[in-house]
Amino acid sequence: MIYRFLQSIIESTLTRSPAIAVLGPRQVGKTTLAKTIAKNRIQSLYLDVENPQDRQKLEDAYAYLHSLGDICIILDEVQLKPDLFSILRPLIDENRIAGRFILLGSASPSLVNGVSESLAGRIAYMELSGIGLTELSDKNDYKKSWFRGGFPNALLAGTDEACLDWLDDFIRSYIERDLGHLFGVDLSPVILRNFWSMLAHTNGNIWNAEVFARSLGVSAPTVLRYLSFLEGGYIARRLPPWFVNAKKRVIKSPKVYVRDTGIVHRLLNIPDYNSLLGHPGVGGSWEGYVIEQIYQRKPSGIELFYYRTQAGAECDLVLVKGITPLACIEIKLNNAPSISKGFFSCLEDLSPQYRYVITPESDTFTTSKGVVVTSLHRFVMELLAEIK
Repeated sequence: MIYRFLQSIIESTLTRSPAIAVLGPRQVGKTTLAKTIAKNRIQSLYLDVENPQDRQKLEDAYAYLHSLGDICIILDEVQLKPDLFSILRPLIDENRIAGRFILLGSASPSLVNGVSESLAGRIAYMELSGIGLTELSDKNDYKKSWFRGGFPNALLAGTDEACLDWLDDFIRSYIERDLGHLFGVDLSPVILRNFWSMLAHTNGNIWNAEVFARSLGVSAPTVLRYLSFLEGGYIARRLPPWFVNAKKRVIKSPKVYVRDTGIVHRLLNIPDYNSLLGHPGVGGSWEGYVIEQIYQRKPSGIELFYYRTQAGAECDLVLVKGITPLACIEIKLNNAPSISKGFFSCLEDLSPQYRYVITPESDTFTTSKGVVVTSLHRFVMELLAEIK
């Protein structure tokens, strides 16, 4: 069993917060993690909102949960019963003890119909992403991790064929049922599949809703709606541009990534790692993989952006705290990278304290111009924590 980095953070938070919500895509391991944590508690109860028997128990949720007293209650797929959020507020206020509720959700509460009750001050929100490179025992497993993605059933499958079969089922399920079911909306499976495929083919490109709308034969607001649901289901990520304190004219549209590279590669029909290396989409895939690994382990208060001027100078990733760019990062697939003039131009514009080029396997060294070249594993395990 793989130890999840988030486990110790959740366990610590449960000692001081009445409730915690663990959010992330379906099949990412939220239930397994919650049950593992619950084993270490004196008494706990697991309820799955999708289970008809458990849902029946929650018909009068306030009375039922109130009768359970102080035990730790795990509520899985909580977004399917949005009125629970309003019920939990008085329950917590009446008996404000730490670690009373663990909520598990596969959709952002802000996009779920019926969620209007704020639990601010009563709940801590955390996101569980796919299994990250630093959660694997062997740092050289980045090839497998990158190609298969972070969903446990895909990453840990016995063969690449079994991995691809699972990803096919996952994609089909999300398209035909899950995504619309999560948010209580009707989505066209045909449009959703084509949209998802287009995102994979343009992974990491600057977002242009009009281009997607024309290709799909729908309106730009419809495209934005579909993107919002994929983002709210933790499947896609919008990487915003950095333009605060910019000294030049800059691009102000976000980049969009499909977050799990296993899904990207399946949508692109890439059968194995060697085929990935020769595919036109390999650069965008590696860039998205690196950004996802950094997102999982970034220090508190650090936000992720990219920076690109109208003249074409670009920094793949900018780590920002408040309004201060702390680090500029160029992401390279070549282990002996040449650093672009555009990157140095971005360094002049943003004046960050830290400057990195991240590659798959490079030894760590500093160039004559003060840029640190390092491997992804070394960066997320050691260097990232220094950026504060």
